[in-house]
Amino acid sequence: MNQIAQDIIPDFSAIDTALGALSRGKDAWAQTPNAERIEILSEIKDRLMEVSEGWAETAARHKLIPSGSRLVGEEWLSGPYAVMSACNGLMQTLSQMQGKAFLSHLPTRQTANGQLSVRVVPHSIWDRLLLSGVTADVWMQPDVTAQSLPQHTALAYNTPPAQRQGKLALVLGAGNIASIAPLDAFQKLFAEHQVVVLKMNPVNDYLTEYLEAALKPLIDRDALRIVRGGAEVGGYLCDHPLVEEIHITGAAASHDMIVWGVGQEAVENKRAGTPKIDKPVTSELGAVCPTIVVPGHWSEADLQFQAEHLATQKLHNSGFNCVACQMLILPADWPQKDRLLDKLRAVMAGLDARQAYYPGAEGRMQDFADHALQADRFDRGAAPACIVAPADADGWFARNEVFAPALSTHEIGGNDPAAYLVAAVRYANETLSGTLGANILIHPTTIRQIGRKRFEEIIADLHYGTIAINAWTGLAFLSTACPWGAFPGHTLQDVSSGIGFVHNTFMFDAPERVVISAPWAPFPRNLLSGGMTLLPRPPWFVTNRRQHVVGRLLTRFQHRPSWFKLPGIFINALRG
Repeated sequence: MNQIAQDIIPDFSAIDTALGALSRGKDAWAQTPNAERIEILSEIKDRLMEVSEGWAETAARHKLIPSGSRLVGEEWLSGPYAVMSACNGLMQTLSQMQGKAFLSHLPTRQTANGQLSVRVVPHSIWDRLLLSGVTADVWMQPDVTAQSLPQHTALAYNTPPAQRQGKLALVLGAGNIASIAPLDAFQKLFAEHQVVVLKMNPVNDYLTEYLEAALKPLIDRDALRIVRGGAEVGGYLCDHPLVEEIHITGAAASHDMIVWGVGQEAVENKRAGTPKIDKPVTSELGAVCPTIVVPGHWSEADLQFQAEHLATQKLHNSGFNCVACQMLILPADWPQKDRLLDKLRAVMAGLDARQAYYPGAEGRMQDFADHALQADRFDRGAAPACIVAPADADGWFARNEVFAPALSTHEIGGNDPAAYLVAAVRYANETLSGTLGANILIHPTTIRQIGRKRFEEIIADLHYGTIAINAWTGLAFLSTACPWGAFPGHTLQDVSSGIGFVHNTFMFDAPERVVISAPWAPFPRNLLSGGMTLLPRPPWFVTNRRQHVVGRLLTRFQHRPSWFKLPGIFINALRG
């Protein structure tokens, strides 16, 4: 089990020195020309490639993934690959910032409910080949039109460089996914012209040396400092007079401690509407994320593939994801419901054993089990069983993010797919805590039965920051062109899944949500039903047999895209 670093005697003088250097350098960073920023990102890519192997292997070891396991592919994709992809996206946007020229390459349309939708994936030939059949659309907030989109994009770059004034932001890193901390820092650095002090989470501060090596060009320019420490260091930084803004990825309880304080102080501050700090705070805070299974006629192969999909949504990173499926919404009268659950149980039993590495998991799983009247346990061999329980007996399941290998279920009656989906959307919106991500599994024939326009009208009522159709919202996290955050409208007093967006390499200032879709069936089976996409079993699936190879190859491809690298990727992807 990981040993969490504790502050014995924090070196506040070193922190003060770091903050002083950042404060002195903040205007210079804000005024850095785009061409120089592109050079910085290019150098980061080279340095990142040099440390990527050590990064992925070290993270796997600390997460107790067995040596040689294919599961190390998760650390490639959610670590170096995601950061490399963000560098490429930012370089593209910065190179076409004049006149917001990059927008001219992004297709737009009006959704069924009248909002502007901008397609950000695919946006290159490489996307069309490597993510064949995957699409991601950013739905803008209702007042944004195609004509006004440039006025709602990259606003920070409207100010000429010489007139910009910098700020110093604190980014409080997450402990579960390796790329979260650097990607959050990129949002402040490149989209908002702010220098960053990045405080690593004690759970994964073993990444510090790799991040310092990869991000050295930013450190050398006094645009970034990386510090370690626990709650005492975090509190010191939050209250420090040189820190002007804060971003946190974590739990709502941690956010509220920063903003409102603890105990009676927090109660009184919240009642009076007087935050403990007067600095802007943005956040991404997780949720009780649902997957909605829509009834239809599924083949045995469909049931098997979607069972693997559900296992991925629950058990990727051993279940320690803010968008892990926690509430599985099922059609009560669907004849294939039990068959799907049987296959899900079998898939989980056949996975590589992996331990619940994140601190506190055992206690959270026990808390989950204590609230369940009929808890079932899906065997995972040497790994802790996944606890599965109906949610309806106790409202606790709908209110609490477990952040562990545990899954709630809720069933909705009826045989009409459209009426069922409307009811499921209503349940997710009105009952479940948080608005970060929601998944929908639905057969293409069922979408045609409902009608594409009506289907889009229904999902328009699903108020989540990312909606995945026959995909997992984690794919939108990896696709850094997609804004990542909660559905807009939360406040400091009712923060829910957070405030603001990160990633977002096209720098949209007024996104409302992302809708990401993937093929129903993998290649080559999809050809039997007329599908023309080339995506085999995705490398982020927990069942992928070659994800450790594909993750490394994709990272190298993002570093230096080349036609010559494609055959190796495709061969290993097909073997997955």
